[in-house]
Amino acid sequence: MKILDVLKQETIFSELTATDKKGVLLELTGPVAQVSGANHDEMVRVLLERERLGSTGIGTGVAIPHGKLKSLDSLLVGFGRSRKGIDFDAIDGKPAHLFFLLMAPENSTGAHLRMLARISRLLKDSALRQSLMDAADRHDLYRLIENEDHEL
Repeated sequence: MKILDVLKQETIFSELTATDKKGVLLELTGPVAQVSGANHDEMVRVLLERERLGSTGIGTGVAIPHGKLKSLDSLLVGFGRSRKGIDFDAIDGKPAHLFFLLMAPENSTGAHLRMLARISRLLKDSALRQSLMDAADRHDLYRLIENEDHEL
């Protein structure tokens, strides 16, 4: 499964307005919930619980908040960028700028882990991370992800 099989343009933020971790989760989940019909409050609750177990800020300016919901039928992905950077308790202690949100059905461990791995591989490329930071808008962000998603 490719990232673009589950990432829709309307769930991409070219500039997040949030200033903290909870704000990022609230902002990213809004359009994902709207597009999917999933419960927004439940998504945020699950993500905050996951963050309490350990931060999903993986370093190099990247965070991949993720969680599982019983009510979902398929994977859901959102993307956001913060040029200012947001403290996400990343393992390297630096602010996160690029955020991939992943929500999965409760019984989809394999698909969930494969998508996490795919997103992680995509964001290991420092040139791509810089291109995502430099992109003008959501359409450019989508196009960059699309180009790289086909290469994986």
